Amino acid sequence: MIRIATLILIELLITLGLQARNYPKREMRAIWIATVANIDWPSRAGLSVDMQQEEMVELLNLAKEYHLNTVIFQVRPATDAFFPSGLEPWSQWLTGEQGKAPDPLYDPLQFAIAECRKRGLELHLWLNPYRAVVDTAKSSIAENHPIHQHPEWFVTYGKARYFNPGLPQTRNHVATVVADLLRRYDVDALHFDDYFYPYRIAGQEFPDQEAFEKYPRGFTPDQKEDWRRDNVDLIIKQLHDTIEAVRPTVAFGISPFGVWRNQSDDPRGSATKAGQTNYDDLYANILRWQEEGWIDYVTPQIYWHIGKEVADYAIIADWWSKNALGCRLYTGQAFYRINRDAKDREWRSSRQIIKQLRLNRFYPNIDGSMFFSAKSLRSNPLKLKEKLLRGPYRYHALPPVNPRVEQITPGVPLKATMEITGDSIHLSWMPGRNNQAFVIYKFRKGKPANAENPENIFTVTGENDIAIEISRDTNPGKYYFVVSALSPTNQESVLEYFFGGQTGDRR
Repeated sequence: MIRIATLILIELLITLGLQARNYPKREMRAIWIATVANIDWPSRAGLSVDMQQEEMVELLNLAKEYHLNTVIFQVRPATDAFFPSGLEPWSQWLTGEQGKAPDPLYDPLQFAIAECRKRGLELHLWLNPYRAVVDTAKSSIAENHPIHQHPEWFVTYGKARYFNPGLPQTRNHVATVVADLLRRYDVDALHFDDYFYPYRIAGQEFPDQEAFEKYPRGFTPDQKEDWRRDNVDLIIKQLHDTIEAVRPTVAFGISPFGVWRNQSDDPRGSATKAGQTNYDDLYANILRWQEEGWIDYVTPQIYWHIGKEVADYAIIADWWSKNALGCRLYTGQAFYRINRDAKDREWRSSRQIIKQLRLNRFYPNIDGSMFFSAKSLRSNPLKLKEKLLRGPYRYHALPPVNPRVEQITPGVPLKATMEITGDSIHLSWMPGRNNQAFVIYKFRKGKPANAENPENIFTVTGENDIAIEISRDTNPGKYYFVVSALSPTNQESVLEYFFGGQTGDRR
């Protein structure tokens, strides 16, 4: 009876949340593009360069169609690279053989950046910190992989190999990779997922005793778990410092397992019964990183349904909202679970995601969502796209501004002009200072330009011109258009007006 009453209350909160926040102008709407084991891209290793690029363009176009605004691209799944690197080999999931470059040679990361920029999409670089070899029996390992150059840095656990988190060389190497990426590529954020210390294998101890004895840093044998947490703290702090030194406008985000700790183990924890947790099993003390300002956003992977007994989405989302600790908070949600034959009946409809999104808007500290994963955009499980666009994603939204990074102020777009030819409107403008993307607004003539209402956002683009087909909804006799610019940190400029080919007043 208590659970039924709780679910009824949640349904009420969802309704109230929708009424309270309606449609936010700024909201993270991101999709993970996973490359490990060819989950999302490329669809299989060894595709031709043309096919790889076609698939990436398809995914980015789908992201726009779903009214998403951000892409999280996995570029270092296992101490390998989806970009030319002098530090780590080309990924086996790109060409089929680790260390083998694409032919003809191109840079997949730079290609993804350029295509995201055209579409006004943010791009976050997704890296795994410790994973080195996914399967020691099956993985392709290149001669220039660090595991051959520095075998003493690595340990085997289960069927995989990992950097030993207890070694300072591990932290230094990962920080060097990050610094190299940030110096060479124009990206918006650096992103780590939940794989810190690996998930526990029953009956197997992680083999880091030798590292503990060599680098105890004052921890005693009965404090080994605290030492492990300190190892992860050290790499997070070092990466924060690296980003701040190399490119301080780039955000640092972590997407941890959904449960920090169970309340049964810690009164500060959530009312859950998770079998493994960040703090106790992965040695990831996320709350400390938030409190210390070492990370700029957190995206707990809450891949469960509302009402799940041991891990209720509503309970966990509420807990994270209360423990955002000044950090931007986005929820990780599970497109992949939607399936007509799902074990849990709640996932036999895409409505579960819609309910979660509406519930999110009830909580003031939840600033949006990230979804796993991109191949679901292709399959559109149980008409998810249609439900999103009729419901919570009816209008476009801009990514949130992250106050923890150094801000960039945009100039106003220049020389905005409008030309009507036949049945189309052509809008063009010149980029101003620090313009990375542009927001095109559409307003009804005779009404003020209310840029705070997302209903008025016509589109977001990285191009500096756009062609619009004239229809009942775009008739220039009834509507007028305005452009603003977004900086690389999502600050928005004042508006520039189009007036029949004349540059309008800036407001």
